[in-house]
Amino acid sequence: MRTPSPAPDWFGTAADALPDDVEDSILIGRIWDPAGGGPSPVVVRGGDVFDVSAEFPTVRDICELAEPAAVVSGLDGRRVGSFAEVLANTAAAVRDRDRPWLLAPVDLQALKAAGVTFAVSMIERVIEERARGDLGLAADIRQRTLAGVGADLHNLSPGSEEAARVKSLFVAEGLWSQYLEVGIGPDAEIFTKGQILSAVGTAVPVGVLAASNWNNPEPEVALIVQSSGRIVGATLGNDVNLRDVEGRSALLLPLAKDNNASCALGPLIRLFDDRFDLERVRGLEVRLDIEGEDGFRLEAISEMTQISRDPEALVRQLVGPHHHYPDGAVLMLGTMFAPTQDRDRPGEGFTHKVDDIVRIGSPALGTLVNRVRHTEDCEPWDFGVRDLMGNLVRRGLL
Repeated sequence: MRTPSPAPDWFGTAADALPDDVEDSILIGRIWDPAGGGPSPVVVRGGDVFDVSAEFPTVRDICELAEPAAVVSGLDGRRVGSFAEVLANTAAAVRDRDRPWLLAPVDLQALKAAGVTFAVSMIERVIEERARGDLGLAADIRQRTLAGVGADLHNLSPGSEEAARVKSLFVAEGLWSQYLEVGIGPDAEIFTKGQILSAVGTAVPVGVLAASNWNNPEPEVALIVQSSGRIVGATLGNDVNLRDVEGRSALLLPLAKDNNASCALGPLIRLFDDRFDLERVRGLEVRLDIEGEDGFRLEAISEMTQISRDPEALVRQLVGPHHHYPDGAVLMLGTMFAPTQDRDRPGEGFTHKVDDIVRIGSPALGTLVNRVRHTEDCEPWDFGVRDLMGNLVRRGLL
């Protein structure tokens, strides 16, 4: 992934946002089209943005095709402008509302996320639970818990006989937790991250509750899944987490995860083809860079090779005879990122501050950039499914 280029805009340049091999990438997304008063699916090709809403009113329609990449590679549409122009117009502070801007790249797909899919994040969830959301207790618990584990959980297959043996060991040592259950047990944790159409895209704020004092980003790869369960593409995601809230009780997961502007996706969807497929996804590295106005800097890498549950196995638990998604879903795959680097006082680890800039990137998928705000201060989500359907009807697209 490129190091973000110096730029007057905090969200970087088009070159930063797009995949390194952009000329070999089949990319789709969404813009807000002022002329139509609503969102339009777009194809990004050769540095330009093409509106394809006349052919496909929603991104969901593209993703449900038998061969999305093949169809998109041959699509023509109305040129909206260059990707650089559209990206530059996306940040609210500089936005000209008479010109198009980027949105999150999915629309009618359900927003889902998998948790505790990496051993490191599993241990951190145990720490949250034992600390009951108290940041000050976390360092001591972390040291004692890791000493008690004393085993390499990375190669442990969830639901296996060996996993059951390790579970018995944890129970005997008094270390068992509901997070270990979903980390190495047969059933994955898959939850609703947000409501349909509520995700935000790149170059806009991402939100954490003002009342939270222990929270962090979760840099993740997100799969684009058809209603059939077939995986047709990928994008980047930030599964923002309030660690103090979830630490008080796992039953507070909806409050910890689903808030205004707490799900960021983008910048674009890269569709699977002969150059980019699930095998490439399995080998991706996702880089995180956090830059605070206080001079704080944090860098980390999440390696998909370290995931405990294979992406296809997670999708099988998401969709099948037991559960259907008629408009498909986006599934965030979890993260190994669990920040322990102290920001303010020794032993208190990391938490966000307002105006942190969060960059999540991978060479094959580009870079998703958001500025942290209190979720209460982020732009309200007020364009729902009824609004979308009404808008498409008025535009003659349905």
